[in-house]
Amino acid sequence: MTAVAKLIEGPGFGRWCGWVLVFAAALSAPVAWLGPLAFAVLLSLVGLLTLPGLEVREADRPAALALLVLVIWAAGSMLWSPYEPEALWSSNAVKLACQSVLYWAAYCAVRRAEPQGLRRAMAVFMWGMSGLSVVIIVEAVSGAALYQFIRQATNDPIRPDLAVRNVAQAVFVLAVLWGPAALAAIRLGWWQLAVLMAAGVVAGAVGLNADAPLIALAAACVFGGAVYRWPVIAPRALGVGAGFFFLTTPLIIWALRAQGAYGAVQDKVSLSWSMRMDYWSYAVDWISDKPLRGWGLDASRMFGPGIRLHPHDAALQVWLELGVIGAAAATIFWVTLFHRVERRAPDLGAVAAAAAAVSYLTFAAVSFGVWQEWWLALGALAVVTAAGGQRLAAAVANPKAATALRRASTSPPISE
Repeated sequence: MTAVAKLIEGPGFGRWCGWVLVFAAALSAPVAWLGPLAFAVLLSLVGLLTLPGLEVREADRPAALALLVLVIWAAGSMLWSPYEPEALWSSNAVKLACQSVLYWAAYCAVRRAEPQGLRRAMAVFMWGMSGLSVVIIVEAVSGAALYQFIRQATNDPIRPDLAVRNVAQAVFVLAVLWGPAALAAIRLGWWQLAVLMAAGVVAGAVGLNADAPLIALAAACVFGGAVYRWPVIAPRALGVGAGFFFLTTPLIIWALRAQGAYGAVQDKVSLSWSMRMDYWSYAVDWISDKPLRGWGLDASRMFGPGIRLHPHDAALQVWLELGVIGAAAATIFWVTLFHRVERRAPDLGAVAAAAAAVSYLTFAAVSFGVWQEWWLALGALAVVTAAGGQRLAAAVANPKAATALRRASTSPPISE
């Protein structure tokens, strides 16, 4: 046995992973409220500190292979992309390669952590998300007064409308992490906090003018309930839905435009949704020019004013920049994740994982750019916390059995 193997299999590394996860859990809520961009730094640091525990088990290989293909193809597409990064370190190709390794290591830390440390981390995470929910409710009622006060106290004042917009981002974070945090609350005997967190999402969405979190929360509840009721069929259906989204979105928009339905809908929606639909329409036109290889990584940045930064739809952005190969890799990755949520019997861990995945995909379909660093880091945090919540069941019931589970587990990336 090598020195590294002795290190990661020993109890000391398990304790270390537990404390690193506590550190991440403690900072998650403040980062969500005050600066979500820092999620990229936080998750990278967690991965770096637990890097010796990185491993790809047999059950992980489909998702890992899909990620590998996506990263390699994205890097290669820089050869024909019209976008040229200012420096190598600012290239999304380099960032994606580093993030894939570090975020996977962060996930592996959950499998390596000792039961007591994992329980401690999930308790901190639960209370942190509960505290964030309270803050969001106060901010929703007061018009982001707390956020403005902090910015004023740090000699960095901000306009009220911009403060509301910034705090609203925390509602998106809470909506994604609500499932794993609610699972931790239930496992630890504080189910009332799950209700509080849901109330935080609703209050934040209404009071801070962010309608997407309401859609995501509703979808998470509906599909999470389906996964509990039909633990085999529902995850498969979600996998098919995710694959359908990534593979056929350009075709659906093209067909709706050809029939005149797209324009009719666009005339009736709000300005923000109408602008999104404009982006989507432009993206479909450019996708049709280079459907096989795409325009290259970050090419979306070069299609203004038709598209501002990115199409605000993950499927369209992947098609536009990476073509059919990128869309296929993304499809395999998401189908694999939902497949690994399948259970033989109803399981709350699977429900929490599915809820987080559905919320993330909902926002990916209408809001954020695929390669945004903080957004990818938030997805990694959802994976880490969902896996932690699943292992928490064993840690609460039988710490010794949980230790054995840590050593022998072959569970999926989204739900350990």
